[in-house]
Amino acid sequence: MSLKKEHIAAIHAAIHASKSILQIYQHSFNVNHKSDGSPITDADCSSSEIISEALVKTAIPIINEENEAAPYSLRKTWDTCWCVDPLDGTKEFVKKNGQFAVNIALIENNRPVFGVISHPVEQRILYGGIGYGVFIADFNGLDSAAEIVKSNLPTPKSNLTMIASSSHHNKLISDFAGNNKILISQFIQKGSALKFFDLALNNAQVYPRFAPTMEWDIAAGQAILEALGGGVFDINTKAPLIYNKEILTNPSFIAVSDVSLIQCF
Repeated sequence: MSLKKEHIAAIHAAIHASKSILQIYQHSFNVNHKSDGSPITDADCSSSEIISEALVKTAIPIINEENEAAPYSLRKTWDTCWCVDPLDGTKEFVKKNGQFAVNIALIENNRPVFGVISHPVEQRILYGGIGYGVFIADFNGLDSAAEIVKSNLPTPKSNLTMIASSSHHNKLISDFAGNNKILISQFIQKGSALKFFDLALNNAQVYPRFAPTMEWDIAAGQAILEALGGGVFDINTKAPLIYNKEILTNPSFIAVSDVSLIQCF
């Protein structure tokens, strides 16, 4: 199925924003703090402006981390909306460890149907959704994007790789791995939505998260994983996460590269 014009707009917006982020990253930048104490930089603001300017042309409403969300009384009437994190991993950006991303997801009827995740430092972009396939490309090589093809073989329940946050790893995650019916043979820590690159490429199969996250942190990754036969699930109910909720905070969740793995938790 061919990509729609709104999908293409999101891909190009992510690339344009990523290039702006990278330019700021390579020089000195200002770091301020929001009311909740989280950092915000010149790069967050620049990326937000670039993405908003591009997506507003689609006439689809936008939920953007850096803008005040519309009241739920209005949002609940939206069948379709964008869910945007202009700079996912601002703490990693400030640390200058390269582990930050740009996330854009298209939400339809509370489910993510198309996702875009770009990695400014490596200048790579991951995008796709159910019915469209999942692709990975260099910023300057969209015409030669490679489709990620999931194997039809069942995922074994042993020798799995778990990936988790570089900022929020804790004993809960270690206990979680030990208490379930799988064998974790390798453990990776990585910041931001870059973890979804590893899950999509099957370099990791399991990503549990207990620390708070927001919808814009996960929506693009969920759309991509679902297109590859995986998903992101509420860790208690095992239901797929939903979006454009009244409260935009996610529950604790587990992301898996293969949906069969959720039965082990």
